[in-house]
Amino acid sequence: MASVEPSVVDPTLRDQLDIVIPTIRNLDFLEMWRPFFQNYHLIIVQDGDPSKTIKVPEGFDYELYNRNDINRILGPKASCISFKDSACRCFGYMVSKKKYIYTIDDDCFVAKDPSGKDINALEQHIKNLLTPSTPFFFNTLYDPYRDGADFVRGYPFSMREGAPTAVSHGLWLNIPDYDAPTQLVKPAERNKRYVDAVMTIPKGTLFPMCGMNLGFNRDLIGPAMYFGLMGDGQPIGRYDDMWAGWCIKVICDHLGLGVKTGLPYIWHSKASNPFVNLKKEYKGIFWQEEIIPFFQQVVLPKDAVTVEQCYLELSKQVKDKLSTIDPYFTKLSEAMVTWIEAWGELNSPDSKAADYKPSKVGTRAAK
Repeated sequence: MASVEPSVVDPTLRDQLDIVIPTIRNLDFLEMWRPFFQNYHLIIVQDGDPSKTIKVPEGFDYELYNRNDINRILGPKASCISFKDSACRCFGYMVSKKKYIYTIDDDCFVAKDPSGKDINALEQHIKNLLTPSTPFFFNTLYDPYRDGADFVRGYPFSMREGAPTAVSHGLWLNIPDYDAPTQLVKPAERNKRYVDAVMTIPKGTLFPMCGMNLGFNRDLIGPAMYFGLMGDGQPIGRYDDMWAGWCIKVICDHLGLGVKTGLPYIWHSKASNPFVNLKKEYKGIFWQEEIIPFFQQVVLPKDAVTVEQCYLELSKQVKDKLSTIDPYFTKLSEAMVTWIEAWGELNSPDSKAADYKPSKVGTRAAK
């Protein structure tokens, strides 16, 4: 295994990580995650009707925010948070005060590895985030910082310290994360392949980020983890996590940060309706053929040295280059600016935590 400087942080990150869950339903799925999640703080973002009561199993430490809370806390800037779409989860990223975030969907269950053992997805994400990435030179043995692996012959010694890892992108067994056309032609397809690998996505390479099993270092990349304007009142849906993925990858490349993908797996239990998905996605399917070349050609200025500076510059380029596709991108670029302004207000030293109280809280059972 490649040598890494000893870490002084708690390897469980118990007091440094929040779990963010967007939902419209009771969170019974947490029972199967109890052995892995109970020692962590949960931030639940309730989408849809704020008058609906969301039941959370007893014994979890959590805070729950609904749309009324978002409107109260952000005021006019609440317009940047999507409604009736899982993109609302990024509000949880904003109100968190922890260094790390893990976000998971409520239809994601505990998967098993090939030996039949339950996979602690959170533990693997933490391992990914606490070890460096290798974005500048590909290691053919994948992640050299895992047990049983190292840098292969020919890997430059000058690059073996790696780069800080900003994002850990996990995968899914059972229901694959397909777009609607692929769902329609492969309705019975299931992902049964467990690939025991973690790899760094090379610098200059984009990827389709899925938000249902995702970890990231909030201090390194948090302000760029904006899931855009999706859902109610918007012409597009199901591109929230991909939009964020394109943005964070361009910014990570510019700032010298790494993005990993592969382990851990979760069990994606439920396939969404492909006809509903097609209605949400159809504009994005066309638009992405122009959006992706845009991100491939984005150049951020050298004086953009913070995530916020990079993101504001990116918003300008989105407005200049993508608004010709559809007026939606003018609105989206403005929302990107609003998001950064709101992030700054909630995370400034002068912000008052008392002003950001959620509708509902739960406490961990005493031991």
